[in-house]
Amino acid sequence: MRVTAPFLAPPHAYGAGHRGIDLASLAGGSDVVVRAPADGVIAFVGTVVDRPLLTIDHGDGLVTTLEPVRSDLAVGTLVHAAEDLGTVASGGHAAGGELHFGVRLDGEYINPLLLLGGVPRAILLPCCSDAGSP
Repeated sequence: MRVTAPFLAPPHAYGAGHRGIDLASLAGGSDVVVRAPADGVIAFVGTVVDRPLLTIDHGDGLVTTLEPVRSDLAVGTLVHAAEDLGTVASGGHAAGGELHFGVRLDGEYINPLLLLGGVPRAILLPCCSDAGSP
């Protein structure tokens, strides 16, 4: 999978932003399988507005939402990391065939790449030289 739209934190709780990442399959085609990012329990499966979505509660305040996803799983089903959840469907803001992956920690959206090891560590560099200082 490759990221087609990165996480963009909103300036405040009701501000504009992109509260997740959009992913496209490198294989392309239809019936792209969606797999669980980590162990958890299915907390919601259904349609919200115009898109089918699936939410997994991983415990300790961590919740992931995947959309649009067509799934036959029931609320309360235990899932394990990398287990098949369903397939990418259509609807929502993501381009056709793409998956939106959102993560909340204690109710606040965070960048999913932080959990997947995809955000490089920040390295502070010296900004200025002391040369020429009075």
